[in-house]
Amino acid sequence: MTAFKKYFPITKQCTYLNTPASGLLPEPVLEYRQEHDLDFFVMGSAIKDNRGPALTAVREKVGTLFSCAPNRVALVPNFSYGFNTLLEGVPTPKKVLLLENDYPSVNWPFESRDFEIVYAHIDGDLEKNIVSAFAKAQPDIFAFSVVQYINGIKIDFDFLKQLKATYTDTLFFADATQYFGTEAFDFDTSAIDVMGGSCYKWMNAGYGNGIFLIKESVAEKVFPKTTGFNSLQGKYKAQEGSFLGRFEPGHQDTLNYGSLGVAIDLINEFGIDTIAQQIQTLSKKAKEAFIERGLLEEAVVQRTAHSSIFNLKGDEALLKRLESQNIVSILRGNGLRVGFHYFNTEDDLQQLLEVL
Repeated sequence: MTAFKKYFPITKQCTYLNTPASGLLPEPVLEYRQEHDLDFFVMGSAIKDNRGPALTAVREKVGTLFSCAPNRVALVPNFSYGFNTLLEGVPTPKKVLLLENDYPSVNWPFESRDFEIVYAHIDGDLEKNIVSAFAKAQPDIFAFSVVQYINGIKIDFDFLKQLKATYTDTLFFADATQYFGTEAFDFDTSAIDVMGGSCYKWMNAGYGNGIFLIKESVAEKVFPKTTGFNSLQGKYKAQEGSFLGRFEPGHQDTLNYGSLGVAIDLINEFGIDTIAQQIQTLSKKAKEAFIERGLLEEAVVQRTAHSSIFNLKGDEALLKRLESQNIVSILRGNGLRVGFHYFNTEDDLQQLLEVL
């Protein structure tokens, strides 16, 4: 909807299709950040007086948006920090199932530690490949991205529930950096045990903030070692050995986490279902148009459901041509990646198609 664009002035100057690389900063978040730093400038240490309640409010907003109790919401600088903190607490050896060529921040932390690793192939039959790998490996942990960062293939949540019902003892760890903020999600009823993500992409919260949603039972199997003075500070961490506190050992940045809170306020103002409908409608039209033009790999064509990220057949020359028409995208994998967020419109899609 064009009404969304007013919050993102840059969309008046270009066709922005690069949210999978970096989300835009909306005006309300910019205004908050300017006011926050002005307060810091004139108040000095007094700004700390409201830190506890401010961070508690952000944690509660995250919990409400994603249906997770706030005492199981960790506020972290980014996904990689939180994920490495999590894995440092996993007793080894453990057998882990990963997806081939998944996001490096998912696979590398396992590959750099003492885990026995097996892989499932990412293609149009992703779920079947995972079932086969589970049957052979019987993994202790299954770690994956909800949405693949290169081609946008999205895992089926109903499939995950069926898989979890069969393998109840396997821990499911999910990266939702390319998913958070695109549709409504109920974490507590999902099959996922730990779900984390950076919030500078589809949440439009700016850099320096991320979240981890954690099922209560995880504390019985994972024992993070990270700790610090802040591990015991705050409404939801006031007991020694707090699992949540292991993810937040030091001073928390009220500028960045406050930005996340304002970004969630904007999502709530629009309505997450309205956002999801806009994204899904535009993505469906985009996929149909891309298929007609033979621009998508067969693995994506075969999928019934898909995210709003697409990898188009193209090279540096195509990227330069798009740039000349003020269309912002990026080269990823073997092609050119584009992504459609709620501030994008059919006019944006048509402009892209005309250049293609």
